[in-house]
Amino acid sequence: MSLTVLGPLPETADRLDVVSEWRIDDLIDVVGREKEVVEAALAKLDYSRDLRAQLFVPPELTVPATFTGHRVYVCVNQKGGAGKTTTAVELAAAWVAMGYTVRVIDADPQEASLSGVWMLPRFDGIAEKDRHTLTDVLFGRQPLDEATYETSVQGLYIVPSGEELATAEYDPRAARDGSLRTAIRKSKAPVDITIIDAPPALGKLSINGLIAADQVVVPLRVGALDRKALQDLHKTIRRVQEDENPELVVAAAVMTSFDQSKYAGLVGAALRRDFPEAIIAPARRNVQVAAAADFGLPVRALQPKATTTSDYDQLARLLLPVKGAAA
Repeated sequence: MSLTVLGPLPETADRLDVVSEWRIDDLIDVVGREKEVVEAALAKLDYSRDLRAQLFVPPELTVPATFTGHRVYVCVNQKGGAGKTTTAVELAAAWVAMGYTVRVIDADPQEASLSGVWMLPRFDGIAEKDRHTLTDVLFGRQPLDEATYETSVQGLYIVPSGEELATAEYDPRAARDGSLRTAIRKSKAPVDITIIDAPPALGKLSINGLIAADQVVVPLRVGALDRKALQDLHKTIRRVQEDENPELVVAAAVMTSFDQSKYAGLVGAALRRDFPEAIIAPARRNVQVAAAADFGLPVRALQPKATTTSDYDQLARLLLPVKGAAA
């Protein structure tokens, strides 16, 4: 099976405006308040100007930041359907196209996980009994590199999950706090970036991802704003920052399935309130996202001109420079 090679997007890609002043900030104080108060605040915004898709970068950030060595990201949200897996795959694909070698760790034990239906590991010539997963790593049976496999995309590697990974959540022998961080630090695989696709729960696996990561990406589906869930996620991230991983940074929050609406403005305001240090990025709705898994490829490889592809590419370039680019 030949490998798919990813490269730069065509010049016709639909790019977003990058702003450092955002009128959405005017909504922060009314999120969760009475409908009349929210509607009054929304009425002060210009629909076509203030609520359109645009990338917000906090003015104190320098983008892209200088990159050296190896960086670990975790995509986390305890709500299912938030767009974590799509975000992990499309950021990985964008960084591969920028020259990086990327490893994605599938930490979701669901049957329909990333490595179960989308970016399948290539086990060419490896007997089934000799194939390893993240479960083996977290139980200490194998080092991370022994569970790292090629995918159909050149430069993109996967650490597969599996339903048995669910046992790590309750088995005291597995996934002790920091065990995934230790496994990543011991890895000698020549990868530039590791992305952890966390499960839709704030259990041991997600906590391990937060402890292991340098930076967090929070995907949140527009139209599925669960304020309590967002508050719980915010508290969990801040607790990990205070205790186990003080260097952890919330790098970006992604509004997935974005459409231009007042509700999208409220989602953006909630993310600005909880993660003021983060880039806020829309990922515009595109039907090709759902179809990509059927082909075992990122959306980027199938629809290089899609708005979703362009949005993740632009976010990837704000987070990291093209590999080898002069500082």
